[in-house]
Amino acid sequence: QVQLVESGGGLVQAGGSLRLSCASSERAFGDYAVAWFRQAPRKDREFVAAVNWGGGLTYYADSVKGRFIISRDNAKNTVYLQMNDLSPEDTALYYCNVDKNVLRITRRTDFGSWGQGTQVTVSS
Repeated sequence: QVQLVESGGGLVQAGGSLRLSCASSERAFGDYAVAWFRQAPRKDREFVAAVNWGGGLTYYADSVKGRFIISRDNAKNTVYLQMNDLSPEDTALYYCNVDKNVLRITRRTDFGSWGQGTQVTVSS
């Protein structure tokens, strides 16, 4: 299991922006598709965005399309989630995870483990 560390969350006003980072110290990180997920209080964890191993394919949940951008820098073993035009509905604990297949990761729910996540809170 690739070890991942999420960071970059914080408190921001509605309409603001944040950039999250998902980093790994493992060389194999570049071989995996990476996805961001989020879990709001009293709600199930949901898919947000995914990027394939090379960065050329990206997928987004409808709720974030046009506002969020996922990207990766394999030289830095890091995947980013640029979040723009944030709304209170985006408030959640954000996590990243990996899979060999980018399409599968957008539908996957059976991950063996999760990191600590990074909290995003958007005030109205």
